[in-house]
Amino acid sequence: MKQKTHKAFASRVKITGSGKVLKRYAGQDHFNSRDPGKITRKKRMDKTMSNTHRKAIKTLMPNG
Repeated sequence: MKQKTHKAFASRVKITGSGKVLKRYAGQDHFNSRDPGKITRKKRMDKTMSNTHRKAIKTLMPNG
């Protein structure tokens, strides 16, 4: 049977041309005013996922 992409996971990540997997920094919805400026700036950037999760990512996004 053909493998299908896990759409919930695919909407949360982006795979770059070089193969890196980028995701958004967690905890951006509310209660951000209590965070220090350093954390607020950090939340604006995408985060690279660890290579430890490579097998799981390949299962969820076989065509990625």
